[in-house]
Amino acid sequence: MSENEQHERESPWPRVDTRGELEPAEREWLHTNGAGAYAMSTLALMHTRRYHGLLVASLDPPLRRYVIVSQLDTVATVGRRIYRLATHQFPGVAATPGYRLLESFAQDPIPRWTFRLGRSLLEIRLCLARGENATILSYCWQGQRRARLSVKPLFAMRPMHEVTHEHGGMIQTVSMRHGEVEIQPIPELPPVVFGHSGVFMGSPDWWRRFEYPVDRQRGVTHQEDLWTPGTFEIELEPGQTQYLVLSLSRLPRLTARDCMAEACQALSALDPGEGRSLSERRLTIAAEQYRADLAARPGVIAGYPWLDMASRDALISLPGLYLVSGRASAAKRVLRTLLPARVDGLITGGLSEMGGVAPQLTADSSLWLFDAAEQLVAETGADDPFVREELYPVLVSIFERVCREPAGSPESSVVWLTSDGLLATASDAATPLTWMDSRADGVAVTPRGGLAVELQGLWGRACSTLARLSGHFGDAAREARAQAALAQLRPSFARRFWCSETRYPYDCLGSDESGPGAFRDPSIRPNALIALALDPELFSRWQAVAIIERVRERLLTPMGVRTLEPRHPDYRGDFRGPMHERRAAYHQGTSWVFLLGFFARAALALDPNDFELQLELRQRIERLLDAGPVLGQIPQVASGDQPYHLGGCPAQAWSVAELLRCLRQLLEP
Repeated sequence: MSENEQHERESPWPRVDTRGELEPAEREWLHTNGAGAYAMSTLALMHTRRYHGLLVASLDPPLRRYVIVSQLDTVATVGRRIYRLATHQFPGVAATPGYRLLESFAQDPIPRWTFRLGRSLLEIRLCLARGENATILSYCWQGQRRARLSVKPLFAMRPMHEVTHEHGGMIQTVSMRHGEVEIQPIPELPPVVFGHSGVFMGSPDWWRRFEYPVDRQRGVTHQEDLWTPGTFEIELEPGQTQYLVLSLSRLPRLTARDCMAEACQALSALDPGEGRSLSERRLTIAAEQYRADLAARPGVIAGYPWLDMASRDALISLPGLYLVSGRASAAKRVLRTLLPARVDGLITGGLSEMGGVAPQLTADSSLWLFDAAEQLVAETGADDPFVREELYPVLVSIFERVCREPAGSPESSVVWLTSDGLLATASDAATPLTWMDSRADGVAVTPRGGLAVELQGLWGRACSTLARLSGHFGDAAREARAQAALAQLRPSFARRFWCSETRYPYDCLGSDESGPGAFRDPSIRPNALIALALDPELFSRWQAVAIIERVRERLLTPMGVRTLEPRHPDYRGDFRGPMHERRAAYHQGTSWVFLLGFFARAALALDPNDFELQLELRQRIERLLDAGPVLGQIPQVASGDQPYHLGGCPAQAWSVAELLRCLRQLLEP
């Protein structure tokens, strides 16, 4: 192995030598601006999803994301030779051959493409201006004589979940100033402003029937028409760099060169250095993509390219994305976004893509706040003003809301306590109330109303956390109430939840022990593992050992933890096919990556010095980092059956967060 190859292998920044081949160039890259906007495509810049784009702007940061500039069709002319750099997919034909010129791609720390044009090289770099809706591209020509670039921007101008088809609404409204072109094809959207050092030639037209292969496989609309206002002609001198800026509303506050330098400096600073393992360095860098710290409402983007700011995802992710890296101040800002979004004392589903508060209530989002609070207090101490004055009152209100007697029927209360102190949820709620929230044809795939096992673990964590904080703050009455709730929960749980036949807890029980609402679900799912990781004192040691054995035997895969054991008649281990089939399989056998973190916490709590398990977990994390469709990122799920095809959201916050938390807290403290 050469010295350069060794350096690349030890670098946390992704690099792929494509050497003119399409297959390696079909992997994806992701780059964000810290405030919700992003750029994303394949290494060949051939879009395979409707969500891909070079400027996906956030109109209400960090949400209301619109694909503004989808692609650039780029042609280089060197003497009499013409090189078409773009790769597009159209129906029924092979992809256009721009990928054959691509030598390599690297993200070190911003995306960088190296194209070979004859004996010369063209290096293109891309970044988003930090906190702004602006994409900057640089073109560095490494040839012996002058070259010329023709760059045709292709506009989508639509919400990221939709596609555009040719219509008469695009207007060629152009304002030209020195080094600047402003175009506003749709009056309802802000103008697109280009900064350039060349010549713009207007020639409005539609390019039709771009095809997105991944969307086709997903069974959704997979063709789109894109509109262009014209072409930028840019002269390239040997050894010099030219810039093209694509911006929404106005050009960035800094020059193109300074924007690129600022982005490189901010991203390079993420690397914790050679003193940490390569996996930890890569995950630490990956975590940045989900932190929308520069937005007016700081938050966690749950996943790219299509998830928004769900409260549950943010609270599960908070320790791994922020707290294990010492970012307590930023974590507080995220919590300040989430905490006011409450209805009837409970945290709502979060902020929706179109910018408003998602009104749905879940049983578990509010309770995940206590787990995040536990980690925050470990970093800041209980006397931190935010903890005392802002967080603690919310924890108290959630606790009191759960303990409150239902005003009407229990089902109207979303969540309540049974007479023996267990946490119950409505069984026929219109909105699923636990993390197993997939719906197919409007019906919950895994209805889990009643007494869900992981909610008991969350309630135990909530009571113990509140008791400690109340005691510290001298709130003796509240401390006593929390301790009493905990003392009632644990024996009731021990009496009702253990299934002797499976040597594993019931996944869900009816809220009543007898009567029409009585039932017991002995399905072996990972929710008992979550409960064990959150509140180990719910179980005796032999039960904890039995849970870990069952998980290893029936649920653990190389890519995560299955959501249902393969022996179950409802098991579905293949997570592929049309969307309705995938939705029906989401929690019926699909393997979820983030659950590896809970497996690590529960298993290593039994034996912190189990070095074989530690090595096994490190190897699983390394494998996941190299296997995902998006370079340097961790996907949401994988099929439960071999060969464990990866799927779901290709880059998900809690997958990255839980694995990073596992490395920092358990494997490499």
